[in-house]
Amino acid sequence: MSQALIQLGHQKKAASPSGSGKKTTVGFVNLGCTKNQVDSEIMLGTLASDGFELTGNPKKAEVVIINTCGFIEEAKQESINTILEHAKLKQSGACRVLIAAGCLAQRYQGDLLKELPELDGVVGTGEFGKIAVICRDLLAPKTRRQRLWISQPPYLYDEMAPRLRLGAPHSAYVKIAEGCNRNCAFCAIPLMRGKQRSRPVESIVAEVRQLAGEGVKEINLISQDTVNYGVDLGLRQGLVSLLGELVKVNGPRWIRPFYLYPQQVTDELLDLYAGEERIAKYIDMPLQHINSFMLKRMHRLGDRGTIEMLVERIRTRIPGVMFRTAFIVGFPGETDEAFDELKRYVEQAEFDRVAAFLYSDEEGTSATALSEKVDRSLMEERRNELLAVQETIAAAKNVERIGSTLEVMVDGPAEEDGHWLEGRHEGLAPEIDGVVYINGSDNRSVPGPGACVKVQITDATTYDLSGHLLGEASASEVQTPGGRGPRGGYR
Repeated sequence: MSQALIQLGHQKKAASPSGSGKKTTVGFVNLGCTKNQVDSEIMLGTLASDGFELTGNPKKAEVVIINTCGFIEEAKQESINTILEHAKLKQSGACRVLIAAGCLAQRYQGDLLKELPELDGVVGTGEFGKIAVICRDLLAPKTRRQRLWISQPPYLYDEMAPRLRLGAPHSAYVKIAEGCNRNCAFCAIPLMRGKQRSRPVESIVAEVRQLAGEGVKEINLISQDTVNYGVDLGLRQGLVSLLGELVKVNGPRWIRPFYLYPQQVTDELLDLYAGEERIAKYIDMPLQHINSFMLKRMHRLGDRGTIEMLVERIRTRIPGVMFRTAFIVGFPGETDEAFDELKRYVEQAEFDRVAAFLYSDEEGTSATALSEKVDRSLMEERRNELLAVQETIAAAKNVERIGSTLEVMVDGPAEEDGHWLEGRHEGLAPEIDGVVYINGSDNRSVPGPGACVKVQITDATTYDLSGHLLGEASASEVQTPGGRGPRGGYR
């Protein structure tokens, strides 16, 4: 999610630390990934349940909390800029306390306090559950000094944690595990989030039942290493077991796992995807590179041959699957030949969606010690080349969908034109993949957010589709977004 200061409506007022009865307001900025978003939702729920008033107007907030991201250089710079921007509110607004929380806070700890004297507190990823207590401590008149709340990150929320969800009411993220056991040379996540800690299946199922009771129709499962879910709990095929239980929960139309590492992908898992109608036919699997030498240098398991076989196996066993992946360009030692190999592979593989990230040295990772660094300008040139290739592929795939009838979940009125609706088919994840614009002007009743409808596709751009609303959706009448034939077909 990009920077978003969020308006959460009226909450119970909090008494001031001095006991004067004056309300205490909190403004919140969430940066980074959807895993950060869930952390923000837990902190917001904790603050609201403790009586704080949450406001979307930063000038009125006495406490401003920035939930930071520290994944790559651009994210770190965005976090620092956001802290500095909101520090100005100590002069121009009501701000008395400024807090940095999350990954950047966990990683740089005391350095942040030293380099950013505007900060009053730094809260690591293991202290989210204490956020209300921390705010009150920093507001207390006799404790006006910079303070640090950092511990090893054992914190893992459960279904009982208070939570105020951001975004659409019909779509929710559920974090099934925290941390990561992988040893990728470029990644600092284990340094910020610790080793993998999976939530029990029962806890996740209970949370999904609660969300279903609130009207949620799309469950997005997230973690750092989703395919490895449950290994730390002694589960042999934890994700298969979890999905098998979640599909029994009444209410949600789509269950969408994110972040599958390209190893330990079993036939049982793929068959579950193919056979369960409510598991979205959508694979999100960052491959990072295709050149075997680069993969080894990145400390990724497997080589080009194993990746090609896996991609083919996924497409064979899940007909019509939409495939999203990500690659890193400019990793140390990436030659022109290695990049050309990656570009040719993207042309040949015809993925539905591709993200490309620039490599950056991250303190504490093994890649920082590698020689043969790639110039930033060359990295940017390579990323642009790769994305240009993918744009051509994505545009052609969308054109092929013209004339098909797809099941689309309505998200609400289109931002550009309120006469149109905006939604997504199962191959479009929220916020990152594009939308389907729905012309519903000829229909008497307008379907609300979360409704699943039939849409005949009439037009396409590179990443978005447009079409006419035909009525309520029935699985037997619609096509998979990845194919041209009936459900189960594959192009």
